[in-house]
Amino acid sequence: MTYELLLDVALLGLVEGLTEFIPVSSTGHLILGRAVLGFEGPPGHVFEIVIQLGAILAVVVLYFSKLWHVAIGLPTRPEARRFAGLILLAFLPAVAIGVLSYDFIKAVLFSPYVVCVSLIAGGGLILYIERLSLPIRYRAVEEFTPGFALKLGFIQCLAMIPGVSRAGATILGGLLLGADRRSATEFSFLLAIPTMLGAATYDLYKNWRGLDADDGLVIALGFAVAFLAAFVVVRALIGFVSRHGFAPFAWYRIALGSLGLVLLLLA
Repeated sequence: MTYELLLDVALLGLVEGLTEFIPVSSTGHLILGRAVLGFEGPPGHVFEIVIQLGAILAVVVLYFSKLWHVAIGLPTRPEARRFAGLILLAFLPAVAIGVLSYDFIKAVLFSPYVVCVSLIAGGGLILYIERLSLPIRYRAVEEFTPGFALKLGFIQCLAMIPGVSRAGATILGGLLLGADRRSATEFSFLLAIPTMLGAATYDLYKNWRGLDADDGLVIALGFAVAFLAAFVVVRALIGFVSRHGFAPFAWYRIALGSLGLVLLLLA
């Protein structure tokens, strides 16, 4: 593995960790970063998908106490079963739609043009939603209803379009459905665990025959860097959005998408 390749992998891992849980699309950033760097990684975009598990591990570590209490409480505590049921309900639409549309997404939508347009459109939508005076019905994840969770699960599926942002779709969807910023953001973190674990597992299943030892090292390094970066972001994000909202991310999306389109058209 060359020094240049190591640097590219570390940069992409850093980008993944910094962007996975903010509404700017980590997959979109990785697609654009791969194009800019000329990165030739493992086949089938498996690198972009699997290193997201590094970011997910950061959530598991930070929320370990909550997750552990839910796990050990499943046999005896109704509230633990209810919480796990909410996550499962929100996860199910991604399983069904993801499996059915996997080939189409990878063949057609993993394009820098799609990413740039999605970044701009999503930024405009964030600014619109931020200006709405939305009623708040839920101030904690434990207050969410099964109907809320299922609806949010379908909204999350919009993020299968690179550039939309899974975090953005679930957080803003939560706001539209009546959650406050803190609970919507926390649920987005927790829902990411089964969603990205499922996506990475399915992606590895579809592509493992084309991987070799060097690909494994590339993925491992990206995973490690993504974990460290995401650990920092997750700890700070809830406080940031509680104070500043999502408008800064919207303007960033619009600026990046516009710049990307200009560069693509000039290339």
